[in-house]
Amino acid sequence: MATGSRAAPARMTVIGTLDTAVAPSAASADPVPVARWRRYVAVLDRTKNEAAADRILRRLGSTFGLAGVIAGVVEIPEIIDQSLYTPIGWTIVIAALAFGLFPVLAVVSIGMSRAAIQAVAAGAAVSYLLAVALAPLVYREMPTHTTSLWLYRVFALGVLAAALAWRPPPAIGYVVVGSVVAAVANRVVLPQGDYWSLFGDFARAAGLCALFLWCAIYARAAAARVDRESAIAGSRAATAAGAAARDRERARFAALIHDAVLSTLLDASRAGTESPVLRRQAERTLTQLDAARGTDIEPDLLNAQSAIHFLRAAVHEVNPGIGFTARRWAGFDDLRLPVHAAGSIAAALAETVRNSLRHATVPGRAVQRGVTVTVSAGGIRVAFRDDGAGFDLSRVPADRLGISVSILGRMRQLAGGAGFVESSPGEGTTVTLVWGGDG
Repeated sequence: MATGSRAAPARMTVIGTLDTAVAPSAASADPVPVARWRRYVAVLDRTKNEAAADRILRRLGSTFGLAGVIAGVVEIPEIIDQSLYTPIGWTIVIAALAFGLFPVLAVVSIGMSRAAIQAVAAGAAVSYLLAVALAPLVYREMPTHTTSLWLYRVFALGVLAAALAWRPPPAIGYVVVGSVVAAVANRVVLPQGDYWSLFGDFARAAGLCALFLWCAIYARAAAARVDRESAIAGSRAATAAGAAARDRERARFAALIHDAVLSTLLDASRAGTESPVLRRQAERTLTQLDAARGTDIEPDLLNAQSAIHFLRAAVHEVNPGIGFTARRWAGFDDLRLPVHAAGSIAAALAETVRNSLRHATVPGRAVQRGVTVTVSAGGIRVAFRDDGAGFDLSRVPADRLGISVSILGRMRQLAGGAGFVESSPGEGTTVTLVWGGDG
């Protein structure tokens, strides 16, 4: 190398911005309200961008939990009236079994996980059924003006909890079994009644609760359908991006044919004799054709820019506030990413973002999240990082679908793809997705 010469450094283009939230200064505000506000913001950050199925489960859990609380308050006079001949201790036990877990359900539905909500709902359904089964043993004597057991009248609460906790077949079984138990308990404790009254009680309980169950099942099924349609829309977006890339290349090639090839041939036909100008024009045209052949985008392939736009859309569809940065090394970013591979990477990245929103929340502060996409020669690297709660990889069950199937498994099934997860408690999480060709 000659004296005074310098090696030209590799040029890197950085595209996009990193969106961050600025928390209020603790020095300028009361620390207690600030801490509460940060916890509230952290909960909202985790819940507002989750899957539609999780959102509807959370809303239904809050609604059904509050309904249980309201029903318990409304039934207090009737509970007291029907417990005139019952020990006060048993009255408290029955009321606690019937209504005790519904306020808990309302609370956990605000910010806890799907599994926690369903566990509390299952406990509420079983606890209510236990209260109805114990009623004939507790209420041995009832006031003569009593027309129905108070537990029988609010049996729909147990059915709503069952609709949250289980899939439709077990929930339907709960309606049938619970209606039988409630009808029998109602007939046993009342001073009058016959078999026709028993059948009528069963029909009323099963018919009304079946309507409530259908509404809850339909709402959850509609939310699951929204999630499926979102996944299909993402796949269609990838296909559309590939089609747009092909159309751009076809237009460019058509312009090259018109402006260079046809123009050269027309000039040659007119000149009639060889000329230096025509020779140089023909050489330039051949050079342009070689370049176009070497950089032509094949069908169903995304170039670097299209791949970056597609991955950014996948991230911001889950949460528009996630920071997104793209790096392209000038001269080394000739990416040819198949549309199906882009769809797999985008799906794994979206699941990574959702997992972070669900599980990485740290009480008292906002968790920072960001995605960095690096395009190099023939490959792409996607890194998601958060500074949240983190977790112990060795303690993650093998059946955790979010990590083992939706993220790492999806990348393992992709030819040329791989995925890596790095995390430790209190140190945040880094998920890296790479693709380097079709293997």
